[in-house]
Amino acid sequence: MQSTREISIGQIVKSKAGRDKDKIFFIVDILDDRYVLIADGIMRKMENPKKKKIKHLSKYNLVSNEVKNRFKENKKISNLTLRRELERLGLLKAQQ
Repeated sequence: MQSTREISIGQIVKSKAGRDKDKIFFIVDILDDRYVLIADGIMRKMENPKKKKIKHLSKYNLVSNEVKNRFKENKKISNLTLRRELERLGLLKAQQ
């Protein structure tokens, strides 16, 4: 079983189940040991992130320092920031 110790804010994950299957997201908040909030700035905006079970996500060993630092500093994480990070990491084309 995956737990929140294996994930962090800003980490890139891929959905394994649901309507958003095979889509790439950032973890934008950790709710508890089973649930996180995910967003990508395209399909799931920061204003309405998706609550998702950790077991329905495949984690990548990539963490966006931009997203992580903004969260730590309590700065706003915009949809544009998420999209730019996906583009910078070369994951935006896989998303569409």
